[in-house]
Amino acid sequence: MLHIKTIEGQLQAQDLKITIIASRFNDFIVDRLIGGAVDYLVRHGAAREDLTIIRVPGAFEMPLVAQKVARSGKADAIVCVGAVIRGATPHFDFVCNEATKGIAHVSMETGVPIGFGLLTTDTLEQSIERAGSKGGNKGVEAAAAALETLRVLQQL
Repeated sequence: MLHIKTIEGQLQAQDLKITIIASRFNDFIVDRLIGGAVDYLVRHGAAREDLTIIRVPGAFEMPLVAQKVARSGKADAIVCVGAVIRGATPHFDFVCNEATKGIAHVSMETGVPIGFGLLTTDTLEQSIERAGSKGGNKGVEAAAAALETLRVLQQL
């Protein structure tokens, strides 16, 4: 049997500087996402003093702030959390598309891993489900993705 080299990210956050960028819009949902991300990172070895939370008005502002943080060299990884809930106008689609593309662009441009925890839901109930009830907590998942990606990149 052939030996296959496998590179996997170890879920160890000790000695890492991680920035959480969180939208203020729908903060009653976003606060639960932040809590999940912080809890996950601390349980995996991060020191609270190595975590920074930056609040931005909404999802649309996340990419610019993520770019500034990534370029500063002050964060090993970034976690973006927010909640955009569909309304009666196309505004939802524009915000979600631009925030998603912008965040992905920042990560590709800078090489800094970004965990994507931006909820894009049709209803308030769907957001609540994804912020700590039966759908899990997408803040936890975003923090885990950022951490694992960082650890993979460090091995490449």
